[in-house]
Amino acid sequence: MSVRRLRRSALLFATVTLMATPVAANGYREKGKPVVIAGSTLRVTPPRDWNLLSIRPGKKAETWTLDGEQLNDVTWYAGIAADEPLVRETSRKQKPLPKLKQSTLLVEIPELLETTYRTERQIADFQVTGSAPDPFLSQPGIRFTYSYLDNDRLPRRGEARATLIGGKLYMATFDAPRTHFFDRSLTDFRALTDTATLS
Repeated sequence: MSVRRLRRSALLFATVTLMATPVAANGYREKGKPVVIAGSTLRVTPPRDWNLLSIRPGKKAETWTLDGEQLNDVTWYAGIAADEPLVRETSRKQKPLPKLKQSTLLVEIPELLETTYRTERQIADFQVTGSAPDPFLSQPGIRFTYSYLDNDRLPRRGEARATLIGGKLYMATFDAPRTHFFDRSLTDFRALTDTATLS
């Protein structure tokens, strides 16, 4: 076998191996096994296998994905308390993040997420496209949708479910490119969040 063919075979093997390996993840969320979110009382039993990313957006948040963070991203926010931001602040002086208030209402949660995205991710074009009452964690909640352009000018869509319990925010968001990936994985997000409970 020629050197060129050997190189092609090695490249093909490496590509197939990478595709068969869970996404650069740093944890694995196995189908049917309950897991605790960010060390909180929030528990989820995934209906299918997911990958957990090692870089957590905040102390009370973690991110899961099926195919990679840029392709389908589910972020859990587990018990955000009053005077806390949704994610870790990178610069409190130059880029202060909005914080949950004791007086925050369910209908104000979409605005909290929007302002967080605009500030932390430098997203200029963000729109909440719909919202409606929807139970979450067996409590009154809200489901809302949104769209935005990321920093690469890629159109993305999102859906979130949230509730306030004892003054704390519990929320799950799903973000994916508008074309193909959002529609393909939306049912997975909904099935996943349907399993969420508080222990």
